[in-house]
Amino acid sequence: MPNPIQSPQAGSSLFCAHALLPDGWQRNVMLRWDASGDLLAVTPDSERGDAPAAAGPVIPGMPNLHSHAFQRAMAGLTETMGSPTDSFWSWRTLMYRFAQRLQPHHLQAIARHLYIEMLKAGYTSVCEFHYLHHAEGGQAYADPAELSLRVARAAQDVGIGLTLLPVLYQYGGFGAKTPLPHQARFISSPQWMLDLRHRLQQVMPEDAMRRYGVAPHSLRAVNAEGLAALVDGLRAQPNGADAPIHIHIAEQTAEVDDCLAWSGKRPVQLLLSQQKIDARWCLVHATHMSDDEYAAVAASGAVVGLCPTTEANLGDGLIDAPRLLADGANWGIGSDSNIAISLRAELRLLEYGQRLHHRRRNVLASDAMPAVADRLFAQAVAGGTLATGRRVAGLAAGQRADFVVLDGDDINLADRAPAQLLSALVFCEHDGQPIRDVVVGGRPVVSQGRHALEQQARADYRAAVADLLND
Repeated sequence: MPNPIQSPQAGSSLFCAHALLPDGWQRNVMLRWDASGDLLAVTPDSERGDAPAAAGPVIPGMPNLHSHAFQRAMAGLTETMGSPTDSFWSWRTLMYRFAQRLQPHHLQAIARHLYIEMLKAGYTSVCEFHYLHHAEGGQAYADPAELSLRVARAAQDVGIGLTLLPVLYQYGGFGAKTPLPHQARFISSPQWMLDLRHRLQQVMPEDAMRRYGVAPHSLRAVNAEGLAALVDGLRAQPNGADAPIHIHIAEQTAEVDDCLAWSGKRPVQLLLSQQKIDARWCLVHATHMSDDEYAAVAASGAVVGLCPTTEANLGDGLIDAPRLLADGANWGIGSDSNIAISLRAELRLLEYGQRLHHRRRNVLASDAMPAVADRLFAQAVAGGTLATGRRVAGLAAGQRADFVVLDGDDINLADRAPAQLLSALVFCEHDGQPIRDVVVGGRPVVSQGRHALEQQARADYRAAVADLLND
């Protein structure tokens, strides 16, 4: 049986009784796309004619703006107390130890299974913050792009859009501290990273499904000179002028305290003093910002990458989401450590965290968009699109034909008016994913809840995990 993800497909069309467009729900929408997977027309109030009909309401695919693929295999392994002071930092030590065992075939198997899970959850793009580059002990692979290519091939295999962000990691802490032994597989230089991106362009060139950016890991892991060399070098490369740049920042209060003690500035403040950030930048987490930092980030156009499930799991704290949204900042969601693969859970937890903090309901609604889920979904698609550097901003001509067909027979979605669908999707817990079909770049990748490669991917994933956990 041919793999529908790999087979070429001529331009096509789909009639949607209900579809979520940038201006809201519309009826009788005809989607038309070309052979390259770009939407040619999105036309409400259309006649069906002989076009196939969607089996349920249609929504845009969601970009996942932050993922560490290999950490999916760690899920559940760090949930036993090692110390009464367990924190992000103790979790990080365990993560480093786990990463030492990963081999290239492990990474590809984990990423392939994970990306299928993402597709089935309604994510149609992923930004992979990829910082595992070398063999054990920091030894170079024969091909420096070995592990990056494993990730890129996993994404290509399953048909998910990819923004690959190789990570620059230079130091073990603020002030150019010596890296820890467990960090040896991550350590490189700005020029090494630029050479890696060039190598990736040679082997798997960028196309409509794939972009290459860079990710300075954090200000504690990259100094000002290294950051400048990386950013300037990226902008000088082909396709580099508008390439995405992602960075971890202000995730933990200890990080803020250390940055203040070393530089006299808070992390976001320090970054703003070193670089002119704009909409090509994604500030991942940015959990702990001052009033001035919130205002400056919103004015810059940069995207704030929120990962509520991981942030809760690691005890990071809560961002001031009402302030973030009131300032009009760009933001999106990511699955980060991949302990949960659910865009619905990320949006729900974002709102619920604020309800717990403020002790009221519908905190992230607005007068213009009183339905919380509608506001969060629309803004997460818009911000996630900026973070990908790809044309995935929803159902509109010129964007990619990336969309999700909801299960119209799902018990929590059936008989709902269109205006109630996103609220039911996000705030009703379901038995499984209420997603029937997923199309990426005009190609069906999930049909009736199934992916063509999931059985083999599941077997390979289980074998990889069993090998990694075998003492």
